[in-house]
Amino acid sequence: MRALKAGVKAGKLLLDGQTDRLDGVEFGVALVDDDLDDSEQGKPRAAIRAGEAEFDARQAVSEGEPWSRPRAVR
Repeated sequence: MRALKAGVKAGKLLLDGQTDRLDGVEFGVALVDDDLDDSEQGKPRAAIRAGEAEFDARQAVSEGEPWSRPRAVR
């Protein structure tokens, strides 16, 4: 499923951009409350970029790697 961004104008939902759906196709809509201010919106993005940089620098391991090297139980 692909998320589509929409806005409201004159009480009607308007999609932001083109879609390949045919005229008359109905969509389910879920309202997303985005009440983060500008400074808060940057924090998750910065954390994602930092994690990607750690992974690229081989400072992180993939999800499956720890399971590939089990330790002996003491």
